[in-house]
Amino acid sequence: MDEQEKTDVAFKTTGCTWLGPVSDQVGVPLDQVNFIACQVFGLALAFWFRLFLGPQRVTAEVRHAVAVVFGASIVMFCFGWYAVHVFILVLSCYGIMITASVHNLHRYTLIASLGYLTLCQVSRVFIFDYGVLSTDFSGPLMMITQKVTTLAFQVHDGMSRKPEELKEDQRRLAVYSRPSLLEYLSYNINFLSVLVGPCCIYKDYIEFIKGQHVQHRLKRVKDSGSQQNGWNKVPEPSPVRTVINKLLVCVCCLLWFFIITKAFPVTYNVDPHFVSEASFVTRLAYALISVQAARPKFYFAWTLADAVHNAAGFGVSGVNERGEVSWDLISNVHIWEIETATSFKSFIDNWNIQTAFWLKSVCYDRAPFHRMPLTFVLSAIWHGVYPGYYFTFITAIPITLAARAVRRNFREYFLSSRQLKICYDVVTWAATQMTICYTVMPFLLLAVEPTMQYYRSMYFHVHIISILTVILLPRKPCGFKPESLKTRHSNNNVKED
Repeated sequence: MDEQEKTDVAFKTTGCTWLGPVSDQVGVPLDQVNFIACQVFGLALAFWFRLFLGPQRVTAEVRHAVAVVFGASIVMFCFGWYAVHVFILVLSCYGIMITASVHNLHRYTLIASLGYLTLCQVSRVFIFDYGVLSTDFSGPLMMITQKVTTLAFQVHDGMSRKPEELKEDQRRLAVYSRPSLLEYLSYNINFLSVLVGPCCIYKDYIEFIKGQHVQHRLKRVKDSGSQQNGWNKVPEPSPVRTVINKLLVCVCCLLWFFIITKAFPVTYNVDPHFVSEASFVTRLAYALISVQAARPKFYFAWTLADAVHNAAGFGVSGVNERGEVSWDLISNVHIWEIETATSFKSFIDNWNIQTAFWLKSVCYDRAPFHRMPLTFVLSAIWHGVYPGYYFTFITAIPITLAARAVRRNFREYFLSSRQLKICYDVVTWAATQMTICYTVMPFLLLAVEPTMQYYRSMYFHVHIISILTVILLPRKPCGFKPESLKTRHSNNNVKED
């Protein structure tokens, strides 16, 4: 057995795989091809759904039923008998929805859905030894967990809490009656989002099925008294141009995957020969390149899912500053904002956006204490049982606290001139990208042994710096706004809490 074969076996036995076994990374695994084919088929279905099953042609009940039938068919085609887990989870949570008290249904739903998801992930990883193929049946279960819990909390807010007890977002999204079985099934397993999501707001989805989504979104622009123009010129905007643009992004991501990602495998960061022979700077540079090269597979999946929703006419968020209709209501990623992020929070805010919103709505906004650590722990549990997930999200806690402390203590001194501000942006951009690379490496390596090997090769420098920063820097209130704050910047003026 040569050295490469030994490395492949070692990574496979420790659960450290990425897009399939390491030895298979010269090509796309078959189930990845099935996933792409199903999403492309879903795109064609979405256009057909919009053109031939519009609300003026059929009733909302028919649209619900068609969405459910196609969604169930896609799940069964992709995962075979494993699709039964999807139906068990949805029907079990609907049973909780209609039988539990409105005062407790959100708690029961969260416990039941996360518990079932975790059991399936344990069986997938440690019993059936599936590795970590991102398109296995746990993917739809993860999205359904988001949906059933989001809806349960919104029903709880609408039916058991007084309006004055709710925050503004909670009041706006509250649901005041329990959904019917057809509505519940349609929301959770519709063909638009059953594979990779994203999780959308229940009220937005129901408006879409009823044919009220676009009108309501554009009417809000008019009623707000905004100076933006053009909303009334396109009462029923065509999504074709937007879909084509997003498909072009997907093509670019695929090309990047075949050209760049394959050339810089993440697992090489813990190759014994590379770690022992390469300098610290070389290892640091390779880690940065390999992690950035790994992002396009996520960009591809999320952008394609967004395009599928848009093709069906779902996803209008309003009107932009040019008077054009924006189709980013349920976008899951802002690529440019990620690649140019100059703060840890700015990166997180633009990555897996709908999951971040779910975490905020079910945990961060409701936790009585330690909101940020609890949110990161919930995110780790939701992602799965691989140790690498927990390494990533637990590492993110001191990094977030350190980034917040540095920002509050030093940023004001770099706003007096444009040159200083540019220098600040460049330095914080580089620091953010390196920190993200360090933080997410366990997420890609998955197992304990390669994760610890990587962190040892990096001398745990980010952990040490973050903890020392939190300890040594003085704490300033979260609402601290220095008087000298005059310059504005899209990445370096994000809300911190």
